Amino acid sequence: MKTVLANNITINYRIDLQRDKNPDAPVIMLSNSLLSSYPMWDDQIDALSEHFTVLRYDTRGHGGTDAPSDAYSIDIFVEDVVALLNSLKFDKVHFVGLSMGGFIGQLFAAKYPERVISLTLCDTACIMPPASLWDDRIKTAENSGVESLIEGTLGRWFTAPFHQTNPNDVQKITDMIRATGVQGYVNCAKAIRDMDQRHILKDIKVPTNIIVGDKDPACPVSASETLHSGISGSQLVILKEAAHLPNIEQKDAFNRALLGFLEQVKT
Repeated sequence: MKTVLANNITINYRIDLQRDKNPDAPVIMLSNSLLSSYPMWDDQIDALSEHFTVLRYDTRGHGGTDAPSDAYSIDIFVEDVVALLNSLKFDKVHFVGLSMGGFIGQLFAAKYPERVISLTLCDTACIMPPASLWDDRIKTAENSGVESLIEGTLGRWFTAPFHQTNPNDVQKITDMIRATGVQGYVNCAKAIRDMDQRHILKDIKVPTNIIVGDKDPACPVSASETLHSGISGSQLVILKEAAHLPNIEQKDAFNRALLGFLEQVKT
């Protein structure tokens, strides 16, 4: 476990070096979903580390990163990313974000295009209504703990067949949810509830890849289609038989979709 003080918080991160230790290998940065931490990307590391230096980190309020009590916002998450990159002396990255990580990626690419080589948005959206849904989840977490969110979250994140055939993967995510503190979850959930990034899509000019599971009820295909129509030149890949975490549920197809896009992007 490595940490660095950046943007006035301690951020937990991990770097997996490019296989031949090429110091000039491009950096790919992976950003986690709500209620998870950077090991959610474990199934991508072997494939990505053939070509990239891989940087994973825990978003504020998650994993080994601090969960301060003051209000969060997508803008604060982006400033965390920039501060982390500055601390590690990485000028620019291929940014990959899933769900909450995708919210961050959109604003990062719009606000700091010079820091982004390419953008991959996975099972995400630019707005997450209704606010009442988030208010209910926040109240549940505050009253009964994050444990009370596990069953509903897992039901949205994986298809029913995957629950039956891959209990170890489901348990791994269960443990991440359980390890998320109430403070971190609530503050992130409020930031998501209040997010509306529809107006910034036109400002995203970097090469953009959008990946979504066809059975995702949390950030459905329609949300990805909105991103695709709003981000000029973007491409959309819909993965079959996957819910909210296709990087785990359909890891081989996900890795092909991601690497295929990255091969098209000149560094």
